[in-house]
Parts: sequence; C-alpha cells; structure tokens
Amino acid sequence: MTLATMRTLQTGDDWIEEKEGGLARYYFELLRHLPATGTTAHGLVVGSPRIAESTGGTVVAFARPEAPILERLRFARKAALAQIDRGQIDLIAAHFALYALPIADRLRKVPTVVHFHGPWAGESGVEGAAKLNARFKQAVENVVYSRTKRFIVLSHSFQQELVRRYGVAEELIRIVPGGIDIERFNMTLSRAEARQRLGWPNDRPILLTIRRQVRRMGLEDLIHAAKLLVQQQPDLLLLLGGSGPISGELKSLIVELGLENSVRLLGRIDDADLPTAYRAADMTIVPSQSLEGFGLITLESLAAGTPVYVTPVGGLPEIVQPFAPECVFGGTSSVEIASVLGEVLRGARPVPTEDACRAYAVNGYSWPYIAEQVRHVYDEAMG
Repeated sequence: MTLATMRTLQTGDDWIEEKEGGLARYYFELLRHLPATGTTAHGLVVGSPRIAESTGGTVVAFARPEAPILERLRFARKAALAQIDRGQIDLIAAHFALYALPIADRLRKVPTVVHFHGPWAGESGVEGAAKLNARFKQAVENVVYSRTKRFIVLSHSFQQELVRRYGVAEELIRIVPGGIDIERFNMTLSRAEARQRLGWPNDRPILLTIRRQVRRMGLEDLIHAAKLLVQQQPDLLLLLGGSGPISGELKSLIVELGLENSVRLLGRIDDADLPTAYRAADMTIVPSQSLEGFGLITLESLAAGTPVYVTPVGGLPEIVQPFAPECVFGGTSSVEIASVLGEVLRGARPVPTEDACRAYAVNGYSWPYIAEQVRHVYDEAMG
C-alpha cells in the first residue's frame, strides 16, 4: 500500500558524522529510510555548516554545539519556524527535548511525536550532575512531553520510564525498536582477516565493547571482571572502544589492576571501521548498569555475525533473550559477568553461530521494516 506523502520536521541533537552516539545513529538512519515510506524529513541539529553540504540541505545545523544555550535555543526556534510558518510541515518529530522546547507553543498546533531515547534528567542524575541541573532538564522534558500526541520508545523498559517519570498515559506510547543497516554490517571478511585489517592479534580470544565512557555503562565492572577472567585465561584481550568523561579513570583502573597487557582502550573507533571491529571480536559485551533503553551495539554486533552478551538492564534483555537467553548475564556485578564469560571461554556454555546471529538481526530489525512502523505511528498522530 502506498502511503500519502507526509512532510516532517525532525528536531535532533548531534549529527553522526560529527559526534558518535546511539541517538545520532538512530536519527541518521531514520532520516535515510523514511523517504521510502512516503515521508519527507527536514532535519535540524547542532553542528557545522558541513552538515547541510553533505546532506544537500536535507539536514541543517542551526547552531554549533558549543554555542551558549540561549543562543542555541533562539536559533533552533528561528530555523524551525522557517519551515512551520511556510506551511511546509505536517508533523513535528522531536528526538531531543531541549531543541523542541523553543517551539513549545507550536507543538499542539502541529501534530507532534516524541522519539523518547531516554530520560535526559535521569541520565544526568546517574552521572552525578547537580540537582538543579537535573531539575531544569526534567522541567524541559515535562513541557515538551505534555504537548505531544504520540511517543515512540525503543523498548518496554523505556515505555515504563515515560509512565513512571513523566506521567505519560500508556495508551499514547508505541514501542518501535531501533534498526540496523543490514548491508553495512554484512561482512565477507573472516574473523582472521578482520583482525589482520585492524592490526589485532590472531592468537588471543578478544572481547569487545563499544560504549560512551560514562558511569552507567558499567565499564569499571567489566574491567574488574577481566581481572577475574585472566586468572583462568591469561591470553584474554578486552578491547574498549569509545570515549567519554571517565576515560582517564578507566585507564588508571587498568594500571591499578595490572591489566595493561589484557585490557586496552581503543578510543573512538572510526565509523567506517565499526563493522570490521565487530567481525574481528569473538564476542561483544554490553555491561550497562542503568537506563539502557535499547543498546544499538547489540544489533550491530549480531548483524556482523558476532554473539553479544548483555546485563539484564533496561531494554537489553528484550533484544537478546528471545534469541539467546544464555547470552544474558544473571546480574550486573563483575563476578556475575566473569562467571558467564568464563563458561563461554571454557566451552561450557553454548554460543550462537555466526549465521544465527545475523539471521536474527536481519529478520527483525532491518531499517526499512522499522521505518514503516515509525510512519504508522506518525499517521496515528495525524489522525
């Protein structure tokens, strides 16, 4: 069935070519796949003028991310109204509450859908932000969410976050998981060839995690788990890709535990190298401790044919449990993580095959299928 054309204004945050992150990746892929559903998208993000050049003007930066907040908000409103007031927008899709706030007066006049990627205020609290900062963020979210006709969340876990934290009525929330660019992660390289390309050793079992390096990701616990594992498997190599405010602390912890030969910080992995990195690893680990709504890393790893092991936090088990319950840790502690991984390394626990991993990602999470589901929610909001 061919759907009628719908014109959307997509207010985002960062652009994937300039800053890594799950929200940026989701936003990029969604805007890339929506046109096939009859949905046009005009994107607004923070960033440089290069964004407009690389997207042919489909996505534009209204301000640089380092600009003062009031300046960013003022220019966000100006850029959004330039589209709305010309009657060129049928629906507003907000991916980040802060940059939807400047057009709060229009959110009830133009049907609005919020893509809820996580509790902004709650994440700040977990990372130790000042209470005043967290209260400001919660107030921003409350203003935007109270003017929204539908919400899209990535998991049942985040559906409950919306209900519990913000009092959103459950009947307004639709669960549409994140998607994966299947062809991008369709690796023809063998594991040995992938390792050779990246300069990784071929004679060691490699565990990989690619995470923004903040406290709630559980990276400290994973490093402590590695300390336990190397006692059984001295040649183990744990690679941590990504960057963030606790990168220095993680480096110090590695030295403190004497793991310099067993744990390495890779820094930010270039976007073009991500599929190869997943393919090169024996397994991917997602050790999140809190507020994990989805975890795109899980799908990326599976699509590359590499099994992924996750903590039972947020939306992570919702993805992995139906496919491979043996890949969900019993808890979040370093001991529980090390126990499962130790069994895997000893061959005492079943491991999903490469073909099974990829088939699961392809059949349930391809972006064309996900984009169609998003469009149906947009239609509901328009109705």
